[in-house]
Amino acid sequence: MAKFTTDSGIAPGGIRTNTATQEMSLGAKVVTPDGRAYRYVQAGAAALVPGKLQDGPANKTDNANIAVVLGTAGATAITVTLGSTAATVNEFAEGVVVINDENGQGYTYSIKSHPAADAAADLVLTLDADEPVVTALTTSSQATLVPNQYKDVVIHAASETGVPVGVAVTAITAEYFGFIQTRGTVSCLHDASPAEIGEGCDASTTTDGCVTESVAPLLQVGVACVQGVSTEYNPIFLTID
Repeated sequence: MAKFTTDSGIAPGGIRTNTATQEMSLGAKVVTPDGRAYRYVQAGAAALVPGKLQDGPANKTDNANIAVVLGTAGATAITVTLGSTAATVNEFAEGVVVINDENGQGYTYSIKSHPAADAAADLVLTLDADEPVVTALTTSSQATLVPNQYKDVVIHAASETGVPVGVAVTAITAEYFGFIQTRGTVSCLHDASPAEIGEGCDASTTTDGCVTESVAPLLQVGVACVQGVSTEYNPIFLTID
C-alpha cells in the first residue's frame, strides 16, 4: 500500500549505518532538527563513498514510450509490452509507470510488484491499492517505466546516465541500505572548476562523484558555502530536496 507520510526525524540505527536488509521504504525522508534532509537508498553494484555526489539508476531508454496492452479504470494493474530489454522480478517495484501519450496521459502510478518478463514480452504491473487507474488506457496509450530513483544508487558519472539524488555521508557497502543527504550543508568533492561562495553547484561533467561551478542548463544540486578548492571536499548547501 502507498505510504503517504510527513517527514520523520527517526532513522533506524542513525544516518551513518548501513544494513544488508531493507528497514524503510526506498526514498523515505528523514530530517534533523537543524533542517538537514536525508533519503533512504540502496547502493548499486559498487560501494558509496562519503562526500561524493550520487546518481539514481541508469536510464533504460528502450523501456520508454512502450505499448500498453490493458489498463481498466479502477483497476490496480496495468499490462505493458516491454522494449528490447528483459525485466527481472520487481525491477521496477517501488518505482512508477508514467502514461506519457494518448488515453490516460499525464498520470503517474506507483508500482507495487511485477514478475520477470522477457524482452518484447507483456508485463503485468501490480499497482499500489491506493493508486488505481483513473482514466482507462487503450492500445494507443504509451507508458514509460521508471525505477525507484533511490534503488541501485551509484557514484555520479561525468557522462550522465541517471539523475543526481544526493551526497553520501558515510560508506555504504555495495547492495546495502543506508542514507544519503539531499538538503543542507554537506562535505562534497569539487572538480577542477570549483564554485565560488554563493555560486550554484552542478553535477560535474568531467569528474566522477564531483560537483562543479554552475553552468546552465545542468542540474544545480546546491550552493557553495565557501570558495571551493579543486579536488577538495568543501561545504556546499544541498538543494535537491
